[in-house]
Amino acid sequence: MNRVSRNTRIGIVDDHPAIVLGTTAILNAHRGLNVVAAGQTVAEVLAVRTPIDIVLLDLALADGSQPADNVYALRRADIQVLAFTSGERPQLIREASRAGAIGMIRKSERPDRIIAALRGAVSGEVVATADWAAALDADPELTSAALSVRESEVLALYAAGETADRVAARLFISRDTVNDHIRRVRSKYAAVDRPARTKVDLYRRAIEDGLVQPEA
Repeated sequence: MNRVSRNTRIGIVDDHPAIVLGTTAILNAHRGLNVVAAGQTVAEVLAVRTPIDIVLLDLALADGSQPADNVYALRRADIQVLAFTSGERPQLIREASRAGAIGMIRKSERPDRIIAALRGAVSGEVVATADWAAALDADPELTSAALSVRESEVLALYAAGETADRVAARLFISRDTVNDHIRRVRSKYAAVDRPARTKVDLYRRAIEDGLVQPEA
């Protein structure tokens, strides 16, 4: 579903009132963005009857809840999740990523970058900041998919946004060969319990494996 054609309905889960108030003011000042729910826990935000498209989620809440549990709860409600954190605890970022968060943005970022991250996430783009990539790259629980050199080359280009035709032209191979490589890449990731069903998933795996550099 394309959620960009109308106002983006945003939830904020954070137990610091000043952060909630400041972020709400920033977001509501921009056309097409509307904070419709805010709370100190995920349960409080989910209790709001208004539909929500995306939640900015603090990963270290005072209620002791785990990032993965919070992300799972929001994703079950068909709500996209963007980690909203100070970024000093990579383990929490990894837990959120494994549970399905689409990326992260620091609370200290400039307002325009927070806005851009939200718009990208709602459009289905992974918000791959340097902090996000560094946390995933250092994940000791990631199992290698054992991609070949050519498969890695194809994945790096395709996951970064190139079409199959463009990848074929750049690597001097056929489009069918590109698609065969992508199928094998998906199969290899699935075999090590790192599914990559969509292009966004492939982008996430490419970042995790250091094949694609996140945007600055």
